[in-house]
Amino acid sequence: MAHPLVMKVQRVLTGLPKPVEGDRVLIGVSGGPDSMALLHVLAALRQPCSLTLFAAYIDHGLRPDEVPQEWSCVEQAAHVLGIECTCISVDVYAEAARRKLSIEHAARELRYRALAELGMQWRTGLLAVAHTADDQAEEVLLRLLRGGGRKALSGMSLQAGHVIRPFLGIRKSEVFAYLKDQGIVFCHDSSNDEVQFLRNRVRLELLPFLETRFDPGIRSALLKTAANLAEDEELLEQLLSQSWDRVIDTLDIDGSGYPFCRLHRPAFVQLHGALQRRLIEQLLWRLDAAAHHAQILAVVTLGRSGRPGSELHLRRGLRVVLSRTHLTFSYPQGKGPWRGRLHSH
Repeated sequence: MAHPLVMKVQRVLTGLPKPVEGDRVLIGVSGGPDSMALLHVLAALRQPCSLTLFAAYIDHGLRPDEVPQEWSCVEQAAHVLGIECTCISVDVYAEAARRKLSIEHAARELRYRALAELGMQWRTGLLAVAHTADDQAEEVLLRLLRGGGRKALSGMSLQAGHVIRPFLGIRKSEVFAYLKDQGIVFCHDSSNDEVQFLRNRVRLELLPFLETRFDPGIRSALLKTAANLAEDEELLEQLLSQSWDRVIDTLDIDGSGYPFCRLHRPAFVQLHGALQRRLIEQLLWRLDAAAHHAQILAVVTLGRSGRPGSELHLRRGLRVVLSRTHLTFSYPQGKGPWRGRLHSH
């Protein structure tokens, strides 16, 4: 009989919006407890779910003394399980310096980029990562500290595009119980103990403090909040989809090869404020512009109450011009900072 965790994950996979069956799946494996458990659980589900599995270990260049042991752990497990496996090295320090990112941010971006490229090479349709329910609680609290809105506070999704998180509803205690039952070897990532990283301070200091001083069920409360907000998000996305074509008159590429949009102002003003903000956020992303909160609010305010002829200067040369009936978004001088108005009055 299959282990209870394996059966639980099988139910998760068959209940996804796009059920996982007959797929080629790349598994991100760090050598830590969660990802090693995921590797073995998915291996156990190969036959019942008709999966073809691949595994990848990403060396971020941050802990050179620990990489040989981790890679050996992953490689040996994959070999025993009959899963093709590879190691990819990325330079996080160089990326962080080049783009002025935090080490955490640069590592995440390079990791997912490397896994996406490998997925194309191996023609995998899905990427499986080992985030657990405890990771979800930490993520929600972290996003709250950073001032995240409803979408951010809904947390990570079980399935987001080609990424699946089969352990997202599973507590770490269940993972460790499975590892012990199956005698599975794993490694400890020393960077998880370093409190200079905000995520680690949330995990090691803030959550334990909240549990002992305020509410021992804080993790469950955070998970409930994320689940409720995720349902709200789904509804808002449906409402936005229904409104999009009524509000967006034109979304195209101009003669110079830059994104261009005309938004119908009367239809936009009729939307609820939550949908107005969401529409502008998505529109800015589609226009290859930064969708920062302050810029979203500035565009919404212009659309609601601006005077015809008003202009809004956003980053990287994006201009928004208001007329009586439309908001027009364009890059009149290309993507780059410049001064001056489009129209003189």
